[in-house]
Amino acid sequence: MKRDRVYHPILRPRRGEFTALAHLSAEESERIVPIVELEPDGVVLPLVRELRPRVRALAVDFGEVPEQTAGPEMLAERLSGLGLAMIPVLRPHESSLRLAGHGRAARLHQRGAVLRLRPHEDAVNPAEADAVIERMLRAATLDPGEIDLLIDLAETACLAHATAVEDRARRVLRWARDTPWRSVSVASGAMPPNLDDLPTDRPVALGRLDARVWERLGDPDLGYADYGVTSPVRRRGVQHHRQLPTLRYTTATEWWIYRWARRGGRSDDRCHDLCRTLVSSPQWPSIGARFSWGDAEIARRARTARGAGSSASWIAWGTSHHIAHVLHTLPRGG
Repeated sequence: MKRDRVYHPILRPRRGEFTALAHLSAEESERIVPIVELEPDGVVLPLVRELRPRVRALAVDFGEVPEQTAGPEMLAERLSGLGLAMIPVLRPHESSLRLAGHGRAARLHQRGAVLRLRPHEDAVNPAEADAVIERMLRAATLDPGEIDLLIDLAETACLAHATAVEDRARRVLRWARDTPWRSVSVASGAMPPNLDDLPTDRPVALGRLDARVWERLGDPDLGYADYGVTSPVRRRGVQHHRQLPTLRYTTATEWWIYRWARRGGRSDDRCHDLCRTLVSSPQWPSIGARFSWGDAEIARRARTARGAGSSASWIAWGTSHHIAHVLHTLPRGG
């Protein structure tokens, strides 16, 4: 079993996440291949054209996109015209026709594909998993040596759940070792889907249980993926309330959630107060604003009350810091 040599954050195709990708450093861009989960409308090209993510390739997951829409090979050609390679993400529930399209897209750039397996949904035992994988590879006309296997454990909701997720991961990894995959990675996510019930005007720590699961697996050949600073659980419906300035700030074992209602009226004042509190906290890195583009933006808002940004800005700053933190934590080249 080989480690995937890049970090795979699983991201939504939204302005906040793509703004963070547009501000990666040259070194960061070499070590990251985001997995973008397309929404049902399948739209991602406008974001790519406008924000120009500083990555060489995007892994694109069509799992939520109706199969009547344009196929993966068409998107691969359009992204190629924008200077990006597309790595298709294969899902077990997709039809043989869609999987064949993924195979053609993979051969366009010769970058292989990602096979995203959710063991709690896609296969209940090794025999069923073998049958699922055989069907997928046959339909896509791909070999395991061209495939990065991503074992997606989805939500890691609490400590007790993290233990169960870890046990499941060990069983799936034992199964995965029997196939010569190009690499094997594990992903999970522990960020709650809704932060509205958390206290305001003081930082609140939430455990990064997903990172804990990966670390406890203790496998030097296991690649790393996660859901960035968002939840693997999609929130349905539309929010009708004005969101408070909110930052999700990653440290080694926790996210520190800053939700700020203090200082009454203007969101500029609230965001200024939030950022001043963060840059004077123990969570602020020793090199400060130089840690990431997102940290530089936070430091700038701490100096002046002008320009609070928006919910997309707050996600962008948090995602930028999170990516930098993960890449500082992972071994070089791994």
